[in-house]
Amino acid sequence: MSLSAEIFSWWLLLCGVSAVNVMALLWSARLLRQRQALLPAPVYAARRWQLILSAAYVLGCAYRSALPVFDVPRFCLFDSWFSSVIVGRSVATLAELCFVAQWALLLCEIAQVTGSRVGKAVSQSVIPLIALAECFSWYSVLTTSNLGHVVEETLWGMTAALLVATLVTIWPRFPAALRPILAGTCLAGLAYVAFMLLVDVPMYWQRWLADEASGRRYLSLAQGFFDASGRWVVSHRWQDWQSEMAWMTLYFSIGVWFSLALVHAPVLTPVSDAGGAKAAAARPARRLRPRPGVPARRP
Repeated sequence: MSLSAEIFSWWLLLCGVSAVNVMALLWSARLLRQRQALLPAPVYAARRWQLILSAAYVLGCAYRSALPVFDVPRFCLFDSWFSSVIVGRSVATLAELCFVAQWALLLCEIAQVTGSRVGKAVSQSVIPLIALAECFSWYSVLTTSNLGHVVEETLWGMTAALLVATLVTIWPRFPAALRPILAGTCLAGLAYVAFMLLVDVPMYWQRWLADEASGRRYLSLAQGFFDASGRWVVSHRWQDWQSEMAWMTLYFSIGVWFSLALVHAPVLTPVSDAGGAKAAAARPARRLRPRPGVPARRP
């Protein structure tokens, strides 16, 4: 069965965006190497971790763009084990944990510079929260009950709201020159929270209610594991994919762009105000000059 024109166009869009994202990742790696001599060693180490985590997320999303999977009904576009739910969900879990680790790493860096105890605590809590969300995601994927997705997406929305609230508390300690970036990040976070709680969570809730009304029988975790590993349903029907297209398109594009942007986050240095409280200032990059007789460090 060949892809319909609508499905093919959507799939081609996902693949095209992913190709651009991979090229942007390679460019980011090259740019970071060029900036190594301009960054303090701890900052460079943190940005290098951002690059590694972003690479896992970018490549994971590229894989899922090339081989889309609709988990609960086991729909895929291509007849291959690599399109199975067990593979797709495993890739997604690793990629999503890496993405949230990026946010935790950056928030921890900001909290240390600004002296924010709230920021430090939240940076340590976001990964466990999303790890819990992933457990509920796997519950839904294996049992085919959308109730787990309701909890999963609620946790994602709550975690994003927590991050936004934390950034707002840090606002007074943030350098004025970088506050537009902080404001844009908060607005994007609020838009994400609104989408999750007003669109995504209700969608999965309605699916679960419909399954309950129809008397659907769910799988056990063991049954679900073998089912997700060995059964996939090739579907090229617009009706089967229509409900997934919006979030997949946004997730594999805008979500990836945020991940790449974190690699190039501005450098902050601590300063003290008149009262002695910590605040942050943007640190301009400066070229390090080698001392006489000491060879220059290469990136």
